[in-house]
This record gives sequence, structure tokens and C-alpha cells, in this order.
Amino acid sequence: MQKSALATVACVIAAGVFVSGCTSSRFNTFNTRPAPAPAPIAAAPSGTVTSGQLPPPVQPDAATQTDFPTPPGEDATVGVDDSSTVQDSSVQQVATAAPVTRESLVGAWKVTTGGSSCQMFMALTKWTGGFRAASRGCPGDAASVAAWDVQGQQVVLSDSSGNKVATLFASGNGQFNGQTTGGSAISLSR
Repeated sequence: MQKSALATVACVIAAGVFVSGCTSSRFNTFNTRPAPAPAPIAAAPSGTVTSGQLPPPVQPDAATQTDFPTPPGEDATVGVDDSSTVQDSSVQQVATAAPVTRESLVGAWKVTTGGSSCQMFMALTKWTGGFRAASRGCPGDAASVAAWDVQGQQVVLSDSSGNKVATLFASGNGQFNGQTTGGSAISLSR
């Protein structure tokens, strides 16, 4: 019985040391009050915001000009002297058009060709000739379109074998115009 009494005394002493450690003043150093709010940050200086048209670009001197493009809205002329100038608006449209991206072409389009219109849907699913396209109710060459891709500033429509069916160029926001390989005019619009 002495062993068990000794074990009991040892447990009581150990529990007392443990409990006395929990009531030690070193555990009372926690601050239970909320921390003070940080000082407000001073407002940054602000100016006024204005909007308006930028001035037109300044054309460099003709003697130092190499390949400076014609500003939008001005006539693009090609020629050696003033007596033989020819306006080339198709080149200007392509040069000033926004870049054509694949992402901007994804979705549903209205196709007009051969005096009729139909629907076409373009997806970013890889397909022979580029990416998957599906037409619905399209006449002529447009009926065979199964794929599309962007090549520079051109939108190229292809059939299921990868053969080119039509080439189109951006002619405005959400508008592409071009020609089929059979010679018919074709346009895409949203």
C-alpha cells in the first residue's frame, strides 16, 4: 500500500505544480482590450479628369517621310506627281482597321452571300483548316464552310477538307466583307 500512497502523493504534487503554473502572472500579459484603430491615411492629391479629341497626328516633312500612314479620315493617295494621284480607300481601310483576333470572332454571325442571308457560329475548337465553324441555311459556297482562321488582317473560311472557301477583311465594328473562291461577295456581321 505504500507504493500506491506514494503514487497518489506524487500525482497530487504534479497536479499542484501544473495548476500553479496556470495561475502564474506570466500568463496574464495578454491584452484583452481591442487594439486601437490605425490613424486614417491622408487623401492622395487628385486632379481633374477631362475628355476630348486628341489633335490629329502631325505629318512629317515629305523629304524625311518613309512609310508614315495616312491619318484616318484623310484621303490616301498614291502617285508620282499631283496629276496622277489615285485614291486607294481599300488599302486605307485595311491599314486603319483594328487588329483581327480569334477571340473577337467567336460566336454567332449573320452571313450574307448570293442575295441571301444565313447564320454561322464560330468556335475555338481546333479543326481542319483552323477552328470549327458551323453554318445553318447558307447558300452556295457558304454552305460548305466548316472551319475558319485569322491570317494577318484576313478572316479565312474553309471547307471540311481545309480548302479555302472565302477571304474577308474587317470593314467596321462587327463587320467583315470579302469574296468567296467562286467569286461571290460575302459578308459577316453581328
